[in-house]
Amino acid sequence: MAGATHVRRIFSGVQPTGNLHLGNYLGAVKNFVNLQSEDCDTIYCIVDLHAITTWQEPRQLIDATRELTATFVACGLNPNKSILFNQSQVPAHTELGWIFNCVARMGWMNRMTQFKDKAGKNRENASIGLFAYPALMAADILSYQATEVPVGEDQKQHLELTRDIATKFNNDFGVSDFFPLPEPILEKVATRVMSLRDGTKKMSKSDPSDMSRIDLTDDADTISKKIRKAKTDQNPLPETIKELHDRPEALNLINIYASLIGLEPQNVLQEFNGKLFNTFKPILTDLLINELEPISRRIIDLMKDKEQIDQILYSGATRAKEISEPILEKTYEIIGLLKPKIL
Repeated sequence: MAGATHVRRIFSGVQPTGNLHLGNYLGAVKNFVNLQSEDCDTIYCIVDLHAITTWQEPRQLIDATRELTATFVACGLNPNKSILFNQSQVPAHTELGWIFNCVARMGWMNRMTQFKDKAGKNRENASIGLFAYPALMAADILSYQATEVPVGEDQKQHLELTRDIATKFNNDFGVSDFFPLPEPILEKVATRVMSLRDGTKKMSKSDPSDMSRIDLTDDADTISKKIRKAKTDQNPLPETIKELHDRPEALNLINIYASLIGLEPQNVLQEFNGKLFNTFKPILTDLLINELEPISRRIIDLMKDKEQIDQILYSGATRAKEISEPILEKTYEIIGLLKPKIL
């Protein structure tokens, strides 16, 4: 919850690097939409500056930023309720990001497992931005003194780093409550969606196989084909979730069904235990098409009017600056940087 001196604000950022897929939708975007009904500010940022920590083709990056904006709106994010913008339009992110580069410690950054995963064996060739981007992520959140952040399992470490940076800044400069320590918002129902081809790996937009995921832009025929060809086994569905622990592909499809209808996976098995996948898959397919096809059609419609999308982002950035600029100005004052009101 927000501290006594902080307005309750929820912040999240998503990179514009390819279509959002079913895992993004169930694990994050549906929750973003639901959080709009909370009595607080909801701020959703397309983090295009994070995207360029690895090479992006410029024209494709612009298109991806617009498509992600269209996808958010198609999924139910209301630009009049939430602040929706792209990161590079709001200078506070990069200005505070540099300050946090000077607050964060090398040892903290070296422990970030996501850098090790993304850089792989080529660490010496990775960009400095890829190494340091957790400090920019902290700036994304704390530019708005956000008090809560929806996070997945793979983002928990970065949120902990944000809390460490906020704590060190507050302690170093004797401002005990200037930056809040943001709390994670975790989904109540498990929504970890795995690959349709390998139930031990997360569904990912970087997977070379298009059949491994369901994109939010897929039409009904494509969804049907992907579920029909999704890897499963010949055994009937059991009575308990425990019996699916060594059947990861089967467990994945049950989890997807459960997430779509808002039930626990065990409740789904109460309905389908004893049935084979040739019975379960068509029912799951219908459920997915009913949920996702309207989103797909809306994305296509929105992408026909790029000026409207750009206006949504510009309006959101204007509102974001109204919050972030006074926070940044006070930060400069706290650390002793002279920033004249008029240049």
